[in-house]
Amino acid sequence: MKKFFILLMILLIAVACDEEGTAENEVKDPEIEIPEGYTLAWNDEFELNSIDTNKWEHEVNATGGGNNELQYYTAREENSFVKDGKLHLVALEDYYEGDEGLRQFSSARIRTLNKGDWKYGRFEIRAKLPKGQGLWPAIWMLPTDGIYGNWAASGEIDIMELLGQDPTRVYGTLHHGGTYPDNVHIGENYVLPSSDFSSDFHVFRFEWEQNEMRWYVDDVHYATQNSWYTKGYDYPAPYDQRFHMILNVAVGGNWPGSPDETTTFPQEMVVDYVRVFKKD
Repeated sequence: MKKFFILLMILLIAVACDEEGTAENEVKDPEIEIPEGYTLAWNDEFELNSIDTNKWEHEVNATGGGNNELQYYTAREENSFVKDGKLHLVALEDYYEGDEGLRQFSSARIRTLNKGDWKYGRFEIRAKLPKGQGLWPAIWMLPTDGIYGNWAASGEIDIMELLGQDPTRVYGTLHHGGTYPDNVHIGENYVLPSSDFSSDFHVFRFEWEQNEMRWYVDDVHYATQNSWYTKGYDYPAPYDQRFHMILNVAVGGNWPGSPDETTTFPQEMVVDYVRVFKKD
């Protein structure tokens, strides 16, 4: 009888802990709408208390993407954190100094390399973007294995890029052709009909099939690509290999230019979820 009461107490305690959600990083079970003809392959709903290191890693450097960017990418909580079920990537003007020197700005860049790598699929990212001269948020993909050579011979997929001084417009672009400077790019852009991308969340969707890629904003289809190449290899190279995802907020660089007196900090990209679906 004594053993029975002990077992009963253990069971009641376990049930109570489960109901109260006492685990520090307990994962909630969100309602995810699965598109017809697809299955969910990978996702992050950002329901933990911190960035999930099983899915993401920080890139820490002062070189950015080689575009004369001005930020130092850090792994500090000031630049990247999870709060209230959302990921925050924050650009600051704080004169951060690290092993690679001093930079006037700091920010964050995270990737799924060897934690989430895909060939083909449907990618959905719900996010709210920063704005201001010199801000450059991006949701994009790079090759995991790079078998066709250095950038951009092995390709680059830009799901979404925005120039902060033009906050109503996003770009979807492919880079390929050959190793820099023998590379080319093709792409389109989409202009939000009202307000801008900093005022609310929007869903950026990218569909990647063997011979076609499609870009969407809030279910509006604005771009299709079905012709690309890499020198010395047969189509559909380079987009027949695994790619991983990158989320970042750059400051400055060749394309957006530098911040000016109109740019305010902090600025952040807030991500509600990242979902990857594979065709059945």
